[in-house]
Amino acid sequence: MGSTEPLSYGFANILLFLAAAVGFVIFNLTLGSFFRRDRFDPEKMRVYECGEPAIGTSWIRYSIAFYRLALVFLVFDVEVVFLFPVVVVLKRLGWLAFGEIMVFVVVLVVALIYAWRFGCLEWITAGMEETSTRPQSGGTLADRARS
Repeated sequence: MGSTEPLSYGFANILLFLAAAVGFVIFNLTLGSFFRRDRFDPEKMRVYECGEPAIGTSWIRYSIAFYRLALVFLVFDVEVVFLFPVVVVLKRLGWLAFGEIMVFVVVLVVALIYAWRFGCLEWITAGMEETSTRPQSGGTLADRARS
């Protein structure tokens, strides 16, 4: 039994660090409440995008293609991150690691072919109108928002 220190002493550092972090947050929120204004005028509460007045409503329907493409990108981005640690030590691990990497890459290629074949990488699919967010002929986007 090499150590005579109580077991809870090792967790005291973690508890102290956690208390300091919570105290720091509470201190900054309290300090900020003394300096910020509590007045809200209508001009300050208006919705704007990048300094421009909003045109139309923000409750528009986005195509599911944006979400599908984002998810496909996220999956492949995370998978590529998984390749880096193995590639760094590939020489030391030998042919077994190389074979495992190749199986992993083949699975990724099959997933890419699947996503491509079923239209996950297409912006405009059959049945989706190309002009859904563009102004109709003879009018601007601002004209459509007013009507």
